[in-house]
Amino acid sequence: MTTRIFIIAHAPLAHALRECALHVFADSADSVLALDVLPQAAPDDTLVQARQLLADAPDVPTLVLTDLFGATPCNVAQRLIEGRPASLVAGLNLPMLLRAVCYRAEPLDALVQRAVDGGSQGVMQVLVSAVSAQTLHCPCP
Repeated sequence: MTTRIFIIAHAPLAHALRECALHVFADSADSVLALDVLPQAAPDDTLVQARQLLADAPDVPTLVLTDLFGATPCNVAQRLIEGRPASLVAGLNLPMLLRAVCYRAEPLDALVQRAVDGGSQGVMQVLVSAVSAQTLHCPCP
């Protein structure tokens, strides 16, 4: 059984990341859901929306990805996964999402580890050449 991936993040990040994932994995549209949390949205209303998005298949394993631990999307997601076959990972980035979509056929526990690894391995300092660094930092007239 394929694990469903549900992105819940500050607007417009959730849908933007979903579109990026579908750009790479066009066949995954049915497996990747997104909910953008608007600034003025009440957490209870957001929870209702999230439950509606997952209502069609309550027993499908779901990896819930959220952008920022402690923020409204993450707090809503914590309430959402109670009593469901689901796991929640905060700190979502595009490498994490792509890794999760790529390995969505794996069991949920393995998928969580793949997502976390993909997210952390996707963050790195990229060396800048000396010429580029001079151009970037030179306040030339």
